[in-house]
This record gives sequence, structure tokens and C-alpha cells, in this order.
Amino acid sequence: MGRLSKPVSASEVVSYRLMMPSDVNPAGNIHGGIVLKMIDEVGGIVAYRHARMNVVTASIDRVDFFHPVKVGDLLILKSAVNYVGRTSMEVGVRVESENLTTGAVKHVGSSYMTFVAMDKSGRPAEIPDIQPVTDKEISRYDEGAARRRARLGLLRRRS
Repeated sequence: MGRLSKPVSASEVVSYRLMMPSDVNPAGNIHGGIVLKMIDEVGGIVAYRHARMNVVTASIDRVDFFHPVKVGDLLILKSAVNYVGRTSMEVGVRVESENLTTGAVKHVGSSYMTFVAMDKSGRPAEIPDIQPVTDKEISRYDEGAARRRARLGLLRRRS
């Protein structure tokens, strides 16, 4: 019998946070580290919901910021599992900002993160597979599988 499989929708998360003056860097924009922390948190929530056990961040792929985020903007983080291995999973996070006065929404950045599920002894644990259903989910799954192969190839070359 194969392992349990779950739909993408079972663990996806959309998170919102109003950007405040305490989040600003010296340039007057929201500090990139604040956004990175939020990306890791929402990605971790999605991974935990999928695995239903503790997870650790194994890697965060490159993060590019396309637009600055300003005080008063609503930061929107959309996150879902893209691909699942035996003990690890790729989670995608899309970051948008909404100007609450005008309603204008900008794509601020995106990231792909790898999380590893951990058992109570702190060892990697097997997790449920993922069931991509929509065309978008299937595409994300295929792209996630390709990124995983590339990551593993890079790790082999480094060792």
C-alpha cells in the first residue's frame, strides 16, 4: 500500500500583515529581513500543516525583491506545497503588497523553500505525498520536481 496523499488545498495558507513604522529600514522602506522572516514563517506553517509534525527549514532559494513595500501597505503572503519527496517538501511563497488607499496590488517577490519533517527524536520522517489537481498545481509540481533535481545535483557537486 502506498503512503497517504493529500491535496494541495489541505495545507495552503494566505497570510496578511499591515506594515507599520517599526518595520522600516533607514531608506524608508520595509526592511527586507522582516519580509524574509514572514516568508519563512508562512512557509513553515504550510509545511507543518502538510506533514502534521515539526518541520525545519533546509533551504531558501534565491529571493528577489521587485518592488519596495511601504508603511501602511498590506503585505499578502500566498503559500502552498509545490512538491513532496519522502521526508522533504518544496513550499512556494508569493509575496504581494496592497496599497490600501488605491487598492493597487504589486508582486513584491517569490521564494521556494525546502522543509524537512522531523520525528520526535529529531530525525527526518516520512510525510504524505501531494495530489496536484489543477493545471496550475500540476505545473508547480513538475517545476518543483525539476528544482529538486537541480538542488540535489548541486549538493552532490559540493560534497
